Amino acid sequence: MVSLKGEHIYLRALEPEDLNFVHKVENDTSLWHLSDTQTPYSRFLIKKYLENAQQDIFEAKQLRLAICTNDDNTIGLIDVFDFNVKNKRAGIGILIQDESDRYKGYGREALKLLSDYCFKTLHLHQVYANISEHNKASLKLFEGNGFKIIGLKKDWSFDGNGFLNEYILQRIND
Repeated sequence: MVSLKGEHIYLRALEPEDLNFVHKVENDTSLWHLSDTQTPYSRFLIKKYLENAQQDIFEAKQLRLAICTNDDNTIGLIDVFDFNVKNKRAGIGILIQDESDRYKGYGREALKLLSDYCFKTLHLHQVYANISEHNKASLKLFEGNGFKIIGLKKDWSFDGNGFLNEYILQRIND
């Protein structure tokens, strides 16, 4: 996927060798609020997921890619979800796993690559993201990539202590 290579990172399909990385991300309870996860995933389930991850996006309605630095270190994941061919739209989610890899432009580059892929290759009309109003870094990342806040979902997520509001952001291909 030459179109998914940037200056500092590239995006690639998940491989069986990503088992430990995906297992670590999916079972990091500090990240569960980002994806509404409530239970841990076994290595067995993740292994099965990776075996089927090569399904075509048109069939699976989702696509998860690894974010890798040019020296081949896997640093995160970026997802296309809720892929809707009829309405030409999809959601995007991103995670840079280790805090030491954040704020280096990797997320910005990955989001740009994937957005371009969605518009130019998948021929989508729009992409969107759901981001907690407290996640200032993600809001800045998406807004810096042309996404606009189009609404606020009140009391959308419960974090164990109270309800949190969530913004919906949208980018329409011009």
